[in-house]
Amino acid sequence: MEITIGVQNVARELVVETDQPSEKVAKDVLKALEVGAPVDITDAKGRRVIVPASTVAYVELGGEEARKVGFHNI
Repeated sequence: MEITIGVQNVARELVVETDQPSEKVAKDVLKALEVGAPVDITDAKGRRVIVPASTVAYVELGGEEARKVGFHNI
């Protein structure tokens, strides 16, 4: 699943690909924003992205569907 995080006063978005289900990510992000704790997400390769809650502008959660790879008949 792809997660896009907008950070205040930063032109670029953070895009993270994770294996976690969207419900868990949404719950974790909402909890972090509620208490003012940093948003902490681990990506599919095991890297951690930590963003201070005070700088988060928005969080966009992508769908659960896998990307389609390969060729198809036209």
